[in-house]
Amino acid sequence: MEIVPLRPGFGAELRGVTLSDVASDDDAYKAVRAAFEEYSVLVFRGQEVTDDIQLAFSRRFGPPEVTKVGSMGTGSHFVILSTIGPDGKVVPADHRQAMRAKANQLWHTDSSFKRVPALTSILSARTIPEHGGETEFVSMRLAFEKLDEGMQKKLENSFAWHSYAHSRGQIAPGLATPEEQAALPPVCWRMVWKNPVNGRGAVYLASHAYAVEGMDAAAGKKLIDELTAAATAPGTSYLHQWKQGDVVMWDNRATMHRGRPWPAHEARLMIRTTISATEADGVANMGLPSPQAAE
Repeated sequence: MEIVPLRPGFGAELRGVTLSDVASDDDAYKAVRAAFEEYSVLVFRGQEVTDDIQLAFSRRFGPPEVTKVGSMGTGSHFVILSTIGPDGKVVPADHRQAMRAKANQLWHTDSSFKRVPALTSILSARTIPEHGGETEFVSMRLAFEKLDEGMQKKLENSFAWHSYAHSRGQIAPGLATPEEQAALPPVCWRMVWKNPVNGRGAVYLASHAYAVEGMDAAAGKKLIDELTAAATAPGTSYLHQWKQGDVVMWDNRATMHRGRPWPAHEARLMIRTTISATEADGVANMGLPSPQAAE
């Protein structure tokens, strides 16, 4: 397996290995897992991808999430990210399906709004537009390492509240349905996630984050916004331009990402599997010691 770094500090393309190799061969899995811990974002090109192959690959990294209520693919292990309606045509820009796609253009990390956050997401390109629709990533490890020691210490002992309804509300009121809000109440996570393999810390944030435990609402939101702006400053990102057969996986503990716009009339179909974080991934230390309702 050849590792080709994509930018300084994070991101790598893996050559000479397939999803099927990882699913069936222990040595291939160990090599890819080590690269995942080191580079945070991994790109596999020219893959032959089916749902079964993607799921078998995904299971190597841990327990796959069951897709939440309100999403395409609910009840399965697949999140279907599509702009194609039941009639086979691209949905209009004001359709709920298109609005949800727009919400993914906010900087975020997957599943930070869930009771069990995510270790990794695996996204495969099935139908891609001719132009646009890229996925952009930033390293939250590098963001943490750029902070002064005092801020690092502060964040290591701070907790932020995350809510699915909050991020969707930034796109349109009511985009998160009452059913989704009931299933996904706010959760609170430590603001730095330490990798148990290499000890590196990463700022743990997302567009779902709306408050900092113990801080005035305005001050907490200001801190979240400032940290997000610093982490996503120009020149810090890797922009993945999709090709047919691409698969990208990323470490939700150590990155943020966002989708980029594409022509509204062009179809796009991506399939995502998401792996829940376990105690071995450091999740045991992330929760608020004595949870209480955010004000």
